[in-house]
Amino acid sequence: MTEPKLDERGHCHCAGGVPAPGRFRADRRLFVRLLGAGGAAFAAAAFGREGVDVGPPSVFAKAVPAEQIERAATRQYLALMQQTASRRNLAPKDHPQLSRLRAIAAQIIPFTYEWNPRARHWQWEVNLIGSPQINAFCMPGGKIAFHYGILDRLKLGDDEVAMVMGHEMAHALREHAREQMGKSLATRGAVEIGSAILGLGNGGRLLADAGRQLATWKFSRDDESEADLIGLELAARSGYDPRAGVTLWQKMAAANQRAPVEMLSTHPSGPTRIADIKANLAKVEGLYARAEKPAQRFAPP
Repeated sequence: MTEPKLDERGHCHCAGGVPAPGRFRADRRLFVRLLGAGGAAFAAAAFGREGVDVGPPSVFAKAVPAEQIERAATRQYLALMQQTASRRNLAPKDHPQLSRLRAIAAQIIPFTYEWNPRARHWQWEVNLIGSPQINAFCMPGGKIAFHYGILDRLKLGDDEVAMVMGHEMAHALREHAREQMGKSLATRGAVEIGSAILGLGNGGRLLADAGRQLATWKFSRDDESEADLIGLELAARSGYDPRAGVTLWQKMAAANQRAPVEMLSTHPSGPTRIADIKANLAKVEGLYARAEKPAQRFAPP
């Protein structure tokens, strides 16, 4: 598989990949808890796929046009980067940690296509914000940003960075923001959903309001657990050690004890998510063992 290259603006122009077939619907937490090493072997034999299984995407996402969400995300991301640059808080293109992030993203991106065919056509971007916050995000359409604090304060190794990046990419790939907007609109009634899709009347305004802050969207605990598992697989397929998922969340938990970490506010607790990751390691260890490892390694700040 050809490795994509991010240009100096952090853009990736990627093509290729095969969409995954639909998967049966099952409770996410049940999969996490019940499928151990034996379950992984059974799933691979029964369904012909090695790796994690989180079921099909939510039907609620279909209530909102993907193109509309991605366009809104692009506008918001551009505005945020321009605002950050005006405050001299946007890392220059030759910053070593930005180069690091873009190299890791380029390693992972080819493995995103299976999870969402639209990802083949996204204009992926990666930037680094000069903020002490422990935070990172990936907006719809592949718009990624890391805060310097998550790299510096946690002293993340490349494998741990790949786990964070895979987790954030998973939110975009599984269209969790689109799903939450669909659920929000569903509570307003079918008439308003229809008008939102057509861009008419009050429904259009509701959709715009729902997507006003895509960079700071709060996901459900189920969405966060799903992103953990997909991120685990993305990292493993990209040649990054999936066991780093355990050390990453141990570091997060330790940092949260010293001072609240905002990005953990809606996440499963540290012990819970670490247990979930450990329960799924057997499903991705073979992928990691066979994966082409990154040609270059980087040091934390």
